Amino acid sequence: MSVARVTEITSSSKKSFQDAIEKGIARAAKTLKNVEGAWIQDQKIVVENGKIAAYRVNMKVTFILTDG
Repeated sequence: MSVARVTEITSSSKKSFQDAIEKGIARAAKTLKNVEGAWIQDQKIVVENGKIAAYRVNMKVTFILTDG
């Protein structure tokens, strides 16, 4: 039997939503062990001077807890 935990993170990119997701998962994997998946909750853009300045995603990352 395994036990999982979920943590919520926000990530941003100047390129795309896909890039924001990839950066968020890469960063989470540096800190969290056994990352198993993620649920993208929200996507939003930041607009400056009528143009997209950043893409942001809020995601819930699931990781498996280990003993010791």
